[in-house]
Amino acid sequence: MRRGHVIANIDWFTVILFLVMVTLGWLNIFSAVYSEQHPSILDLNQRYGKQFIWICASVIIAIVVMTIDHKFYDFFAYLIYIAVILLLLSVLVAGKEINGARSWFVIGGFQVQPSEFAKPAVALALAKYLSGFNVNVTNFRTFLKASLIIFTPAALILMQPDTGSALVFFSFILPLFREGFPAIILTILIALGILFFMILMLSNFILLLVILLGGFVVWGFMTRSFKNFMSVTLVYALSFGLVYLVMHLAGKERDLYTAGMIALVPSTIFFLVPIIKNRLRKAFYVFAIVIAGIVYTFSVDYAFHHVLSDYQQNRINILLGIQSDPKGAGYNVNQSKIAIGSGGFSGKGFLQGTQTKLHFVPEQSTDFIFCTVGEEWGFLGSLAVVGLFVTLLIRLIQLAERQRSVFARVFGYGVFSVIFFHFAVNIAMTIGLFPVIGIPLPFFSYGGSSLWAFTLMLFIFLRLDAARMEYIR
Repeated sequence: MRRGHVIANIDWFTVILFLVMVTLGWLNIFSAVYSEQHPSILDLNQRYGKQFIWICASVIIAIVVMTIDHKFYDFFAYLIYIAVILLLLSVLVAGKEINGARSWFVIGGFQVQPSEFAKPAVALALAKYLSGFNVNVTNFRTFLKASLIIFTPAALILMQPDTGSALVFFSFILPLFREGFPAIILTILIALGILFFMILMLSNFILLLVILLGGFVVWGFMTRSFKNFMSVTLVYALSFGLVYLVMHLAGKERDLYTAGMIALVPSTIFFLVPIIKNRLRKAFYVFAIVIAGIVYTFSVDYAFHHVLSDYQQNRINILLGIQSDPKGAGYNVNQSKIAIGSGGFSGKGFLQGTQTKLHFVPEQSTDFIFCTVGEEWGFLGSLAVVGLFVTLLIRLIQLAERQRSVFARVFGYGVFSVIFFHFAVNIAMTIGLFPVIGIPLPFFSYGGSSLWAFTLMLFIFLRLDAARMEYIR
């Protein structure tokens, strides 16, 4: 496709949205860290001056991306992915540790975060794989290979450790569902998410009862027999009572959870004998799901207490209301909500935010940039910013759906998924609806690596979209 055709076919509406968002982001960064000693918005010694350089560089990146032949991204997708994997391995060895995470390369006076560029690399590799010949996304082997592409960089990022950036890669599950992955898996993932929070909020014994009761109910519905439900429930209840009584008579500590786990043995035997005898495959699936739920409970409990750092545990506990620490781990979110709430309906005005000026909210130019929007532009400004993101996301879906190649469509949904995750989680954590995991607001937060990565993703997709007419349906 000739250059003139690229310019004619580019989706200028999305380009304008991009320019508006990075400009608004720049102005809010200026307001968040404004200093009367450095009043010029182009002062390169301040963050707003540096952000201007990142924005100019991102525009150059966008232009370069649009001039490259669209087939380049398909042909070199795996090579780009491998290069990013090598960068993630290298940063673990030669990277600079900042805020407890070895996530950065320092080149001269600039800092580059490879984990940000892993997102477009994964989107390209996943699109390349799913667009391959005779690839069936409903096949379990295909799902495993796709998962390997998605979660290999996530695992390396988790080793830095940078939990927030690693969690972003779960958003790549969405393109799989668009390509036909069974919806039951999405249901299971949602159930696991709900169970995750239940594990943190409820005792192990209550969780065990919830999982078992759920399994018994499903078994009763599958067999359409209330008798089956009652029989397996009764056997477990009697087994639990007997075990608890023996523990009491033996003078041992009466632990409800231990008694409940021991009672599983006779109950399992009672449940499995007719299953094996009558070859009841569906019942075996129910049994397997119950056991998997118990193992998952153990795994989450172990990971929460032994993998997550203390401050990450505290943030989750504060979000769930398990503990309160307004001056410690909950300080950022508490001050963030105060700043946003103080903006009222129309805000205090540009450069007039008192919470901002007095630096009550840490990281206000990066992860908490939305606080500046809420305080200075109020509800109306916040609604406008949310509206810009929603408009962009809807437009990305429209562009993805009109693609004639699977590669472009999958990549488009990858771009949508990453931007949606960042947008939803970043705003949710600033208003206390999600734990603080330290991910930027796309096109708004300060930082070159994230801005460049989002620019790459967006304009690679726009380049693919501009060439969509070359494909025959």
